[in-house]
Amino acid sequence: MAGLRAKMGNAAKRGKKNKAKLKGPILLRREMVAFLPAVSLAGLWFGLEGMTLVGATALMVAWMSRPLAIPEEPEDEGAAMRALPQRADAEEMMEASARDASDSGRGTACLVIGIDDPTALARQMSREEFEEFLQAFGARLRGALRNCDRIALLDGARYAAILAPTQRPDLESMIQLSARLQLACDAPYSITARSVNVTSHVGFCLMSRAPEPTGKAILQAAETAAEEASRNGPGAIRAYTPEVRPTARAPSALASDIAPALEEGRIVAYFQPQISTDTGAVSGMLAVPRWLDRDRGILTETEILPAVAAKGLQIRLAEVMLFQCFGALREWDKLTATAGLVSLPIGIEQATDPKMFDRLKWDFDRFEVPPRQVCLVLHREVTARLDDEVILRNVSHCAKLGCRIELAGFGTGPVSVSAIRRTGADRIRIHRSFVTNVERDPEQQRLVSAIVSFAAGLGLETLAEGVATIGEHAMLAQLGCNHVQGKAISAPLPLEECAAWMARHAARLSSIPRPDLRRGA
Repeated sequence: MAGLRAKMGNAAKRGKKNKAKLKGPILLRREMVAFLPAVSLAGLWFGLEGMTLVGATALMVAWMSRPLAIPEEPEDEGAAMRALPQRADAEEMMEASARDASDSGRGTACLVIGIDDPTALARQMSREEFEEFLQAFGARLRGALRNCDRIALLDGARYAAILAPTQRPDLESMIQLSARLQLACDAPYSITARSVNVTSHVGFCLMSRAPEPTGKAILQAAETAAEEASRNGPGAIRAYTPEVRPTARAPSALASDIAPALEEGRIVAYFQPQISTDTGAVSGMLAVPRWLDRDRGILTETEILPAVAAKGLQIRLAEVMLFQCFGALREWDKLTATAGLVSLPIGIEQATDPKMFDRLKWDFDRFEVPPRQVCLVLHREVTARLDDEVILRNVSHCAKLGCRIELAGFGTGPVSVSAIRRTGADRIRIHRSFVTNVERDPEQQRLVSAIVSFAAGLGLETLAEGVATIGEHAMLAQLGCNHVQGKAISAPLPLEECAAWMARHAARLSSIPRPDLRRGA
């Protein structure tokens, strides 16, 4: 990134050099040397009057053939592109725009437009070519905005667009403006006789939605939205919402260490048992990530997932977890007791990847694992977007392959019945907010009973998460919930402890006296 900033700053130096070439005394130009012999001969042949005449002629020719200065307006525009306002200037401009908007009863906004993967783009070009590209990108951005709007150059090949106050800008108008900026900036560029194609991401923040109505807060919020857009793939557009703030504020120490931890095997899968309420037997294992850190101890997904999201390593984490789940299935196949299904959570980054199904199918073939042994748990944000064409294709294809599909967070977000049917889901996960105190709260009991009845009507099983007490476990069984998991059953276990836990659980089940149902006994 330091090299990238050096390329971006070098344009200003080149502009100063080009401008210096136009300065200097006229008589010291190299072309004036040709007149020296003529002036000497004129003085020798015609005296002082001849030498004066030839000298005056030389001065007139030098003046008429002087290099003309670049027109004032283009020079200012080029200088502005080569030395755009920086972050501090952007904060001041945004502050002034916000103050004017508040005084006039209007609104304003800030957009942050970034080039997708600028480091890779810079490696493909020379320094001069990259400078030319940045100038062209900024010129297109300026051309797509109004004359009263301002732009500034931020870190990482990102530009801030500060909008002049207008009559109450809304979300729809900002989305349209973002798309228009992308359309202008993403068209092919001609750099040194070759075509360069790029994509850009946009994050924006309306003054009415900013954490504070200050220039610095609005700019930072727009940058947070741009970070969220860059994590969601090329060409993404995101608006600032408070929900993206935890990701943007992930602990820097964890975020910087997450990539080495993944590659060095310090992030491993732990497995939380799931049991059937009908038989009491183990019906599955939920895979959850754990970070084994020498200094910090064992970190849970609460610390891991924000750091993973901050570095955009969700797909890599999913690959690590899948590999360890396949290894666990091979270990459990050697045991007498069965572990049931392995439940693997699927996040929005995987579900929206058009190649998710193809990768999974290849992994099943490569590791020779039957798909029927794996249950894909769709996170709540995935469940809420089951109508998305890419998500629906991935999930339905995995179901046809033989994977079990489980919908997490049911009842806490929107989901249509038709989407559930099209995904081929087998099970609904009841959110822990409905499970807490279910043995004592009649309202909780009615809610769980309604969810269980709804699932049974669709031919789906149910699993309750976060079961914390034996009372909750017993009540859920009475209400007809098929499976339970939580600390009342067991905390997540490392792979090497799972076999022993399953053996102890099987021993407890066998020691429970069974009523003799034989007639006449």
